[in-house]
Amino acid sequence: MHVHIEIDGHGHCSLPDDLNEASSAYFKAEDRHPTLEKIAETYRDLNMAAVVFTVDARTALKHEPNSIEDLIAGAAEHNDVLIPFGSVDPRTGEEAIARAKHQALELGARGFKFHPSLQGFDPSSEEFYPLWEALGELGLPAVFHTGQNGMGAGMPGGRGIKLRYSNPLLLDDVAADFPELTIIMAHPSVPWQDEANSIATHKSNVYIDLSGWSPKYFPESLVKASNSVLQDKVLFGTDFPLITPAKWLGAFADLPLKDEVRSKILKGNAVKLLGLGGQGGGL
Repeated sequence: MHVHIEIDGHGHCSLPDDLNEASSAYFKAEDRHPTLEKIAETYRDLNMAAVVFTVDARTALKHEPNSIEDLIAGAAEHNDVLIPFGSVDPRTGEEAIARAKHQALELGARGFKFHPSLQGFDPSSEEFYPLWEALGELGLPAVFHTGQNGMGAGMPGGRGIKLRYSNPLLLDDVAADFPELTIIMAHPSVPWQDEANSIATHKSNVYIDLSGWSPKYFPESLVKASNSVLQDKVLFGTDFPLITPAKWLGAFADLPLKDEVRSKILKGNAVKLLGLGGQGGGL
């Protein structure tokens, strides 16, 4: 449920050079910018599928994103393994709504990705409510980064990136006011994991993806909830290329989870959320 395409066919990266370098060091990534074709090949060899996206943070970063149009088109060419999500910059107002509709209705995006800290916005602000209303009308899920930020980690001032925008409690407002919008809280939401567990338990339209952390570092409360009350609400994700599927799955195998829960996390829950039922082992 969580794979980044961070370079397009023109060689343009999603992040400025300084953020690229700092995040590579933070995550100790082996290959920071695999192409879409390489990612498709990697997941096909693993007999796995991946939701792929980038982040449009043009206002906050003063840097254009890599081509989302190319990303969606490339995923269509590899639709046996890749499911494309779009992204828009909420701070562009009406333009963001128009871009979202274009990406969904004309290009074929199957959902959207947001990173409130990187994009520099509070998702609970009513300034952005028209966008959430539009996404709800489109009927497509939205992934929001939550918790600790690898972006800007170790840089002076975190490069101006504010952690509080990634507090999952801000998404509780959005989930309550837009019950038709499916929200996926990305990552274990450290240091707000109990808040995330509570929101996902309380709101039927809120899920958690398990990307961005090796499972051996998951908060105990998340593991326990995933094995019980949240077994239908948690989703496999890696954060590739920052974490490889092999590394994530190796650590996941050591978690004390029931077998039936493992199958839900690794596939069943995502199949239901994305509406892929009845399509067998493929997409």
